[in-house]
Amino acid sequence: MSRSYRNQLVFTIKDRCRVCYTCVRECPVKAIQIINGQAAVVNLRCIGCGRCTTVCSQNAKVYLQTTSEVQNLLVSSHKKAAIIAPSFAAEFGDIKDVRQFVGMVRALGFDYVCEVAFGADLVAREYEKNFNSHEIQGMISSDCPAVVYYVRHYHPDLVPQLAKIASPMVAMTRALMKRHGDDLKVVFVGPCIAKKAESHEVTEVLTFKELRQLFEDAGIRQDNVEGSDFDPPRAGKGAIFPISRGLLQTTNIREDLSERDIIIAEGPENFRNALKEFEAGYIGAQHLELLCCNGCIMGPGTSPGGKRYTRSVLVTNYVREKLRTFDQTQWELDMREFRELDITQVFSPEDRRIPQPTNDEIAQVMFSMGKKEPKDQLNCGACGYNTCEEHAVAILNGFAETEMCLPFAIEKLHRSLNDLNISKEKLAKAKDALKQTEKLAHMGQLSAGIAHELNNPLGVITMYSNILMEEVGETDPMFQDLQLIVEQTARCKKIVGGLLNFARKNQVNLQELNVVELAKRSLDSVIKPDHVILLFESIVQNPIADLDKDQMLQVLTNLEKNAVEAMPPSGGTIKLSISDTDEEIIIHISDTGTGISKENMDKIFTPFFTTKELGKGTGLGLPLIYGIVKMHKGKINVDSNADPAEGPTGTTFTLVLPRKKSV
Repeated sequence: MSRSYRNQLVFTIKDRCRVCYTCVRECPVKAIQIINGQAAVVNLRCIGCGRCTTVCSQNAKVYLQTTSEVQNLLVSSHKKAAIIAPSFAAEFGDIKDVRQFVGMVRALGFDYVCEVAFGADLVAREYEKNFNSHEIQGMISSDCPAVVYYVRHYHPDLVPQLAKIASPMVAMTRALMKRHGDDLKVVFVGPCIAKKAESHEVTEVLTFKELRQLFEDAGIRQDNVEGSDFDPPRAGKGAIFPISRGLLQTTNIREDLSERDIIIAEGPENFRNALKEFEAGYIGAQHLELLCCNGCIMGPGTSPGGKRYTRSVLVTNYVREKLRTFDQTQWELDMREFRELDITQVFSPEDRRIPQPTNDEIAQVMFSMGKKEPKDQLNCGACGYNTCEEHAVAILNGFAETEMCLPFAIEKLHRSLNDLNISKEKLAKAKDALKQTEKLAHMGQLSAGIAHELNNPLGVITMYSNILMEEVGETDPMFQDLQLIVEQTARCKKIVGGLLNFARKNQVNLQELNVVELAKRSLDSVIKPDHVILLFESIVQNPIADLDKDQMLQVLTNLEKNAVEAMPPSGGTIKLSISDTDEEIIIHISDTGTGISKENMDKIFTPFFTTKELGKGTGLGLPLIYGIVKMHKGKINVDSNADPAEGPTGTTFTLVLPRKKSV
């Protein structure tokens, strides 16, 4: 097996890989490494079974192609022999006449076309000797290279139990070289990928699919070639080798549990279980006949879509027809000719096992995937591993990623969507705040201009009105008219003052103060009717913050006054609560009043907008509050419900103020 791993047998076409983890799930030795969601074949762990190439729906896994090497060999001056695996009858069932098939292979340029089944006859003779020997106990068949690789790499202690018998391919190669000379170039054609790395004695190895490709490239069809027979030596019952229990049938040994201790296991799961139980001593000195595939007729080098039992029937029919005209005498002469042929094979262990991580390391990885308790370990297999613990071990060994866990990925997606929704909501609020700020900036410029122009004429009106009031006296009928002018002028000045406060860009006078004491003071100054209840709650760890005392007192009292005025005649509750973080002070002022309608929510910070009765409000209170909070580099949010059908009515203003002034 000196050719082992000279070339990588299986590759991944990254553009086709779709992160389905089917190859991980189906690989009997987990020789798949996931890197950024891409499944790569780890060459040193691969046993060449080709299972991943057959289950990949995207054709992302491909095996080593050697058609170009064979084409170069065919045009060379060397003598060339094609040795055909006995499972050809299952693959080429569309070619009705075996002689036409042999003619097609010969037409490619081969000097000899022979049956590997004769090599199977030679190998079966050796197995029969071993089965009947009382000296050999607990032998493992060695004709399947994928099984041999598995034993050597993952059960190296069982290597001495491998039958020291070459495979039919190697046996047939040695027989032909003995007959035709050591310079003969031999090309094996069969259903197996692992054969490509089995032995240096075979020049090249083709799969049946590759042979079909050579036929197509050369334009060779069954109707344009001359039929011919296989070249000698011709096979006997060895042609039955590729189907289930083929080795036993070739050796003429009955599968009788009362006479033979032979266990037959086929398929990636079954042959591995048999080896585990054999190594553990559960099945004693039994002989194991193992195949990695479900019979060679289902090998990865065969055309896709083939049906196992249909193929088995095709091989059986071929063998039955072959034996009907079988030349027993010539076969016995050929077997006698190669009686002394050395068909032994020696195998050496190559341990590829990876040390098992500690339980603490495994638990830590599972904890990172949200598997904190045994009930969290679903063992769903979506990652390609049978259990969550196997997945964790693969992660620690660098073969898997946490994102392969479907429940973990879904939970992570839910968290991401939730975070995205929160970010989206924050972005929408920030966008609204920006629009409000721009709107208020324009209104501020306009308000400042109006206030500046109105202040002087209002002062003149007030002055001359007071002069006239002094001149006419209180008994004059005009006195009350002049008094009304003075009152309304004062009201205008108050509105103008509000405009100036709204539009001002002066800096806040920050000072260190106790927010809890400030809030209590604001509540003490609120005038309320008896049916309104005031509540206060503080869960502040540190009440000290840098704020403008007068302006923040104005903010709190205005919000509390608005809350009182929003109460229905039956009364309600106003609650001021304070909490904090290391960086911020958070103030909530909630009421159970009538609430703010949805259509007015985006207008409440607009100057001169008010829902109060005419003459009871200027619409400058909330814009002024907004400006003060923004000058403190804080945030103000409003939640309100005015529809009893949607729940309790009321409004909550939330102020978020930085604890320290920004540098």
